[in-house]
Amino acid sequence: MRFLSILCVFFLLNGCVQKKDKNVDLSKVVVEEQDKEIQKQIFELFADQQGDATSLLMVKLGTYFMSTPYVGHTLEQGEEEQLVVNLRELDCTTFVENCLALAKTIQSGELSFEQFVRELKNVRYRNGIIDGYTSRLHYTSDWIFENQQKRLVKNVTKEIAPTPYPKEINFMSTHPDSYNQLKENPQLVDVIAQKEKDINSRQHFFIPEQKLAEVENLLMDGDIVGITTSIQGLDISHVGILVRKAGRIHLLHASSLAKKVVLSDETLEEYLLNSKSATGIVVARPL
Repeated sequence: MRFLSILCVFFLLNGCVQKKDKNVDLSKVVVEEQDKEIQKQIFELFADQQGDATSLLMVKLGTYFMSTPYVGHTLEQGEEEQLVVNLRELDCTTFVENCLALAKTIQSGELSFEQFVRELKNVRYRNGIIDGYTSRLHYTSDWIFENQQKRLVKNVTKEIAPTPYPKEINFMSTHPDSYNQLKENPQLVDVIAQKEKDINSRQHFFIPEQKLAEVENLLMDGDIVGITTSIQGLDISHVGILVRKAGRIHLLHASSLAKKVVLSDETLEEYLLNSKSATGIVVARPL
């Protein structure tokens, strides 16, 4: 009986800790009224689509955001790391993160700003906990790994084309001046370097651009795609959502070139072959 009592206390305490981790101090969320209005409009439009698959919602939400202006570095808001909600301006990463967080919020049936904030924090940060700049999932390969642990996505790259991607990831720690937080807080560089070491300890795979045509039929609408790069020390240089159009896969993404969210006119294969630095893709399938 005593053992059972102790066990019950353990689970109760553990449940409380998990619940606390999911809480968000809304007073520390960086958001403007226009963002809340956009979120409210989305929930009104998708209120009856709770049963839709995540991949389908990713395409629908991504399409909703088409023509939204591309703006980089929107998450860099002062010295203290805070959750930034910006649906007015998107870069390639925040575009995908917001679509996934909104999709999970819609599926939860709790269509509130508070629930969306919880989902976004869970997607963006390691273990869903904000603990300074280094707790944000900066590298896409790390983002996929962590969100697979949370059962939000599944890395299907190896299943599609098991080609090893043996690359040493160290771009942030070797280019600290490219990141304001690292430049102003050099003590964080060692922390980032340890995160990179963790990433490098894992086995990675990619689909080379030359193999894309033969496996394109295995790609699905709503898949999250990362564009692998020849840039030394960097794993992935761009992300987006895959959409099949006229039988071919295209890229729905926040484009720095177009300065807005667009569905590419060229196929994904053409997009990769026309890029000087792109080498292939990794694929994370939303769950």
